[in-house]
Amino acid sequence: MRWVRAAGRGLLVLVVVMSGYVASGAQADEGTAGGRGPLTLATAGDLTGYLGALLQGWNRTHPGEKVTLVELPDSADETHAQMTTDLRGGDRSRFDVLNIDVNWTSEFAAAGWIRPLPRDRFPLKTFLPPVVDTATYDGQLYAVPYVTNAGLLLYRKDILAKEGVPPPRTWAELERDAKTIAPKYGLGGYAGQFLPYEGLTVNAAEAVYSAGGTILGDEGARVTVNSSAAREGIGFLARGFREGWIPQQALTYKEEESKQAFQDGRLLFLRNWPYAYVVASAKGSKVAGKIGAVPLPGPDGPGTSVLGGSNLAVNTHARHPDSAARLIAYLTSERVQRQVLTRGALPPVRAALYEDPELIRQFPYLPTLRAAVLAAAPRPKSPHYDQVSLAVQAVVHDALTGQETPESAVRRLARELAAISRRG
Repeated sequence: MRWVRAAGRGLLVLVVVMSGYVASGAQADEGTAGGRGPLTLATAGDLTGYLGALLQGWNRTHPGEKVTLVELPDSADETHAQMTTDLRGGDRSRFDVLNIDVNWTSEFAAAGWIRPLPRDRFPLKTFLPPVVDTATYDGQLYAVPYVTNAGLLLYRKDILAKEGVPPPRTWAELERDAKTIAPKYGLGGYAGQFLPYEGLTVNAAEAVYSAGGTILGDEGARVTVNSSAAREGIGFLARGFREGWIPQQALTYKEEESKQAFQDGRLLFLRNWPYAYVVASAKGSKVAGKIGAVPLPGPDGPGTSVLGGSNLAVNTHARHPDSAARLIAYLTSERVQRQVLTRGALPPVRAALYEDPELIRQFPYLPTLRAAVLAAAPRPKSPHYDQVSLAVQAVVHDALTGQETPESAVRRLARELAAISRRG
């Protein structure tokens, strides 16, 4: 196995390099007749450094099907750009297996870049039900869920305990505590990921969904964002910046920057993925032992998280498709999925792991995360998702910075999404 780091920030890519591989005897025949041999896997940046060990386990037991790991940038936008550039090369593509954001399945399938997969080859019934929908397009399975994710609200439980208040369940409670409690301790009230990139699309979608709205319907064919719910959701975030309980610095935050601000003791509340809880709880963190996690608040109770995570797909031009499917089955097996959690701090897709007492002791947020995943909603499905996301980022950023009212921003977003749909 060879590790390769591509320039920039983004997806970790596992690439099984074909050049220079020499098989002999039965292995050579098997590679030709059965679709087996070395592979390439592309994935997002491995922030916790867990994946190498998982692949070493595969390579030890599958010497004729070895995998080489290539890391693309850890920014989803940059990884998407590098992956799509490679896939447009057709049979010249370097990648055999792709670890893609759950939102890219529809786009990659519609473009013909990934191949349909047989449902009966993978134990889909053992997965958390919502994650399987992210791997389908037009009624067919085009990928297999690998990790899932749902946004959580992290909070300083030590401070809320001093104040005698429970963690917030509604937007009104979050806003009140961010305004009144945070300043007493010299903290910012609340932050998410508000830099114009994919994270802003996620935060905006969660606000809209929590208010009862949607952005697109019918896999991108219908624009549904022009609603009172969307205005309420975007308005909630815009009001936070206008009134100061969301600090202006949050306009520069991605996942890591916002996690670091919380970990350094500068925030009372943070919306982030579960990995931030794990890292902020580790030895050496200024807030270790002082944080809790609850579902994201909504207008009248728990809100709706966007379903995150990634799926494993097979390139249409994969050299060894049978090996590709076998590798995906290995990475989604219960034994390996357990290691995805314990070594990588990434939420697994296997439902049984969320009820394992030993894992719950190690990761106390698992029951909360399970509930969040089961109630989560996917980002808007569209074969032109990259254009949809860019439109959401640009318009919502203008609303958050006060350049446009939430009302006019929602109307503008509806027009831009309609134009994208027509062009498609």
